[in-house]
Amino acid sequence: MIHLDKGMTEKKFRQLAADALDALPEAFRRAMENIAIVVEDWPDPQTMRDMRLGSKHDLLGLYQGVPLPEREHGEAVRTPDVITLYRGAIESACRSDAEVRREIAKTLLHEIGHYFGLDEDRLADLGYE
Repeated sequence: MIHLDKGMTEKKFRQLAADALDALPEAFRRAMENIAIVVEDWPDPQTMRDMRLGSKHDLLGLYQGVPLPEREHGEAVRTPDVITLYRGAIESACRSDAEVRREIAKTLLHEIGHYFGLDEDRLADLGYE
């Protein structure tokens, strides 16, 4: 059972995500170019199939794009990479607003790690599994 303070509004969730992004060291924020961070309630059916998920609760966030180490210098202008935070999954995994805040930050850092080229094993080693 979720014990969020009267339910978390989408606006509050988005603000917590913005706060987590603002808390990143300046060097990381400067290095992040052409990337959108979006909030969705749940993964869509196609994402569920692509990720081979058994439950919509299994995916808290998703990075879609080309990690920085794999990019070519001088690449033409490209569409932004996207980090999606799944509000429903994050909230259902948490029991309080404080837990939601921590999970948003952890999930965001995990997905930013993918942007910088870290794989799941390295992220787990760093505590962002």
